[in-house]
Amino acid sequence: MLSLTKRLGARAALAAALLVTVAIPGASAQGVLRIGMTASDIPLTTGQADNGGEGMRFTGYTVYDGLINWDLSSTDKPSDLAPGLAESWAVDATDKTKWTFKLRPGVKFHDGSDFTAEAVVWNFDKLLKNDAPQYDPRQSAQGRTRIPAVASYRVVDPMTIEIVTKAPDATLPYQLSWIMISSPAQWEKLGKSWDAFAKAPSGTGPWKMTLFAPRERAEMVPNANYWDKGRVPKLDKLVLVPLPEANARVAALRSGQVDWIEAPAPDAVASLKGAGFQIVTNAYPHNWTWHLSRVEGSPWNDIRIRKAANLAIDREGLKELLGGLAIPAKGFLPPGHQWFGKPTFDVKYDPAAAKKLMAEAGYTPQKPLAIKVGISASGSGQMQPLPMNEFVQQSLAEVGFKVDFEVVEWNTLINIWRAGAKADISRGVSAINYSYFIQDPFTGYIRHLQSNLAPPNGTNWGYYNDPEMDKLFDGVRNTFDKAEQETILKKVHEKFVDDALFVMITHDVNPRAMSAKVKGFKQAQNWFQDFSQITMATAGR
Repeated sequence: MLSLTKRLGARAALAAALLVTVAIPGASAQGVLRIGMTASDIPLTTGQADNGGEGMRFTGYTVYDGLINWDLSSTDKPSDLAPGLAESWAVDATDKTKWTFKLRPGVKFHDGSDFTAEAVVWNFDKLLKNDAPQYDPRQSAQGRTRIPAVASYRVVDPMTIEIVTKAPDATLPYQLSWIMISSPAQWEKLGKSWDAFAKAPSGTGPWKMTLFAPRERAEMVPNANYWDKGRVPKLDKLVLVPLPEANARVAALRSGQVDWIEAPAPDAVASLKGAGFQIVTNAYPHNWTWHLSRVEGSPWNDIRIRKAANLAIDREGLKELLGGLAIPAKGFLPPGHQWFGKPTFDVKYDPAAAKKLMAEAGYTPQKPLAIKVGISASGSGQMQPLPMNEFVQQSLAEVGFKVDFEVVEWNTLINIWRAGAKADISRGVSAINYSYFIQDPFTGYIRHLQSNLAPPNGTNWGYYNDPEMDKLFDGVRNTFDKAEQETILKKVHEKFVDDALFVMITHDVNPRAMSAKVKGFKQAQNWFQDFSQITMATAGR
């Protein structure tokens, strides 16, 4: 049987050929940066981007702002939250469900209309109020599960809003950092049509989108009136090109079709360096896992099988396959993380111990456990999913697993993840290969495993339900002191590891390859990045 990579190799060649036919106006002009994304299409442009974290990186935090943004200015420490369209926020001292947000005055949307508290409420309604005229199912699918804490919201005055949570929840600011604010006036002007808005989007962000060509490209120019003068872009234009195949991205970079690619093919890194291209990496709050189904009848309900899978994988060998561009997992969080704690289960390569556990569960290499895993062919943060999953497949075969893959497009896998393991769209898989942003307590921990966040209420895909974990999560939400909260977060991670709740495989270093002409980029320790400081030199490859 042909390998996954060989079966899809023709698609890479086709993508490269298609790219050559896409003439990018002004491509040779000074100050134009062209980026080859891993997505197969331009992410949703209306505010709540799809295509996972890559969508938010390229069409979310470029065109839009949240009430709360990320500080992307540092390369040597993890990013923290920063004021965005809200200058400040505070929880009520006597009622920990009540938050007040003071909004930034003088901010205008790209269409010239004013940003106000009414606009914020309008944007919450587009996600949460099904009978609102501006309700958008596509954006709601991306944003509703990001803010499960929100119970109500109201205008206090033109520059103040109040948000009430369903229960005390110290993670609300992290949740709100995912919600992008789009222009009510532009939506009205365009006939109250989100399809029309997608072609002429209007946010408050540092970039204005000037061209939207699905599956081909998007173009942006600087917002000269951006409220944060230090982040007004220096480039003349930013161009996004969807290139889902790693080899096609490398070919496009070598040929000068693009200046920057996400996730270069590992076996091309050395030759790219030798040819004068830059390879940029940094520590990254991101893991690469198999998320396990815990519905009735799932083989992953047996902790012996979960631990065996974690002990079967040669992570150093996988790192070598990736050209060194990975950090082998020792847990759900990377080694040395401030919330790592002291788990007792040692995630390591120990095939003998894995075989023993599988034998205890009734399986051997001669009588293997058959499982089906949903994976993508490419996609945001998915690193190199085809060769990586083949490597894991081979490792697990040696200890008593027979792994088959259900290979789908990245957005389809996201839809499977949102729908849950019980849904027909999950196609009978008992695990999905998914990469996770692990920068904050809610996005990194709670949304995956809190029992009341199973679909459709959230993204607890596997329907995990453990009262002990729920109690720990309640502790995180009810602790507004950072040091006390970190103590609980360590206990959470210890349970993640000791109960082997995921197959924990590797951590990304977020490699990017780019022309030597790209100057001024500082790779933040974050899924998202700031493109405002970049310039293009006149000389260099």
